[in-house]
Amino acid sequence: MISLDEAVTARLESHGERFEVLIDPDAALAMKRGEFEGDLEDVIAAEDVFENASRGDRPAEEDLETVFGTTDALEIIPEVVERGEIQITAEQREEMQERKHNQLVTTITRNAVNPQMDDSPHPPERIERALEEAGFQVDPMEPVENQVDDALEALRPVIPIRFEEVTMAVQLPADYAGSGQAQIREFGDLEREEWQNDGSWVGVLTFPAGLQNDLYDLVNEVTSGEGDARVIKDKDELRTR
Repeated sequence: MISLDEAVTARLESHGERFEVLIDPDAALAMKRGEFEGDLEDVIAAEDVFENASRGDRPAEEDLETVFGTTDALEIIPEVVERGEIQITAEQREEMQERKHNQLVTTITRNAVNPQMDDSPHPPERIERALEEAGFQVDPMEPVENQVDDALEALRPVIPIRFEEVTMAVQLPADYAGSGQAQIREFGDLEREEWQNDGSWVGVLTFPAGLQNDLYDLVNEVTSGEGDARVIKDKDELRTR
């Protein structure tokens, strides 16, 4: 379950009665779009249906039976969300917008590069400033992934930017290969790997280009600075957006 502070109220009025449930805002929006695939109990603040959630008042069981054909809250909650309206306060809307703005910046930072600077990653601060300069406002009622393309279109007149994946080869010395390769292989899509005769490990990974510096940091961390990582410059294999 989630905390009351994280929840919004979904309200349905039917048969002269009001029914309210407390649910995570993103989950509620996903339910309305028919896209919710999670566990309902993980995204609600109470396994209950209310007449007035703020006071804790509950409807009569006969009213639940009349409107929903059941008194089971877990069956009723999705119906209230799908058929009803999501009540979001100004404060909740502001918090959702800030959270999704941060998620958007993170997504762009992870995936974007500067094509005028040898495809180097853009730091988050640069993305923040560019979004502000472009006047792009995140819609708190839309999934972040649905807003990335619009954000990129807004950013392109402001900064040189492109979404791209990069392929890098990593070599770990024998002393660090055993434990280190497990962490490296989880960093991206492992294209191939080889164990060398001297016990060292070589892996080739593909991942969002904005994470290049993170991979360098990880290789240095797991090998105490003795490992090696380099970009494989084969533009035909890179997917761009």
